[in-house]
Amino acid sequence: MNVLYFAWVRERIGLPVEDVTTSAATVADLVEELRGREERYAAAFADTSALRVALDQELAEFDAPLAGVREVAFFPPMTGG
Repeated sequence: MNVLYFAWVRERIGLPVEDVTTSAATVADLVEELRGREERYAAAFADTSALRVALDQELAEFDAPLAGVREVAFFPPMTGG
């Protein structure tokens, strides 16, 4: 699946998008796999309460299942202005 990173998540990881092969059942499982990759991922996902996630461009929760999902996007909460 494609995993997209936005704003400071992208800055910490150093990539805007990557193709990830995973056996994760949920978004939270995917985050744990990513955290275990290397320090830059651990830093980006240190506080998931500061992140939002979208699955195939629909907002979702971290306990959402990944079955059939083609795209996961991680980003900080959006603010208006």
